[in-house]
Amino acid sequence: MYTSIYTKEIPVLLKQLANTTEMQRLSDVGMHCGCEYANFPIYRKAGAPYSRLKHSIGVSMIVWNFTHDIRQSIAGLFHDIATPVFAHTIDFLQGDHLVQESTEDKTLSIIENSKEITELLRLHHIDIADVSDYHKYPIADNDTPMLSADRLEYTLGNGFCVADCKVETLNRLYKDITILHNEHGIEELGFRTINAAKEFIEISLFNSHFFVSDEDRFSMEYLADIIRSAMNSGVIMQEDFYLTEKEVIKKLMKDKRLSKMWMNYTELSAVASSTEKPANRYCVNVSAKKRYIDPLVLINDSAKRLSELDNSIHENIQTFLNLDFDKWLYAANPCQSDTVNNGMN
Repeated sequence: MYTSIYTKEIPVLLKQLANTTEMQRLSDVGMHCGCEYANFPIYRKAGAPYSRLKHSIGVSMIVWNFTHDIRQSIAGLFHDIATPVFAHTIDFLQGDHLVQESTEDKTLSIIENSKEITELLRLHHIDIADVSDYHKYPIADNDTPMLSADRLEYTLGNGFCVADCKVETLNRLYKDITILHNEHGIEELGFRTINAAKEFIEISLFNSHFFVSDEDRFSMEYLADIIRSAMNSGVIMQEDFYLTEKEVIKKLMKDKRLSKMWMNYTELSAVASSTEKPANRYCVNVSAKKRYIDPLVLINDSAKRLSELDNSIHENIQTFLNLDFDKWLYAANPCQSDTVNNGMN
């Protein structure tokens, strides 16, 4: 498994915390926000299930590898503990899809209300305040386009699970990473060599386009509308967001109308687009959060952004940032689209 490249040792406490009930729920919350349940080729080719638990453990291992600070590592482990079912699809439901921070609101309360977690922290004399907000640790998290353990893990994770990258390739790139000081004087993960940074950004830009693809945006808005319909019908409640995905899907399947909508969703395999709004069919016009990384590279005794060192990289990033989402998306199969449209109304 690719996560074995992150560190040769995992502190016992991290293992214990990862095995708590609240963290284990994330084993059935996917990294692809419910899109993996549809039938689009890019999700069908995924080589391995990629859960929020696997991602969270990976982030904690990366933080530990570079800092050997148990509090920062635990904060990295907990950073997705409040992720609801279908992850950022719930941001679409709540109108926060361009920021995608609404799903973090319950992090502190989930930690505080877990007897398993609070007891383990108490035994190791660790304050909850030190592990409930990974944003304060720049190696764990920082602002786009900087490289953090969180961004590094999902870049390598999707590289393995979706982009068919070999573990040997990911390991070679990972070994090239070190802690540098960025233009703000803050610690940040970066690369020792420009060639490794260039190879990494190819994977990163693949992810960037993947995260905002027509298929991704359409699927998340479509699924958000199904969840909204289920809530309006009383089939799903707000608190159900913190069950597992299997449990929520089971609730949908017990309702005749919603089960049909869900099954149509799972059969989606292609998206069409139009500058004009199609008549009499389910369609969406939705933007997306543009995630990208412009990593630091060690040049002599200083660190530079890769885009400053290679104009083609700068142009590729700008091409991504200039993507225009102002178009209508709809299922290429009109039967599927019409059925959902009727179910939503």
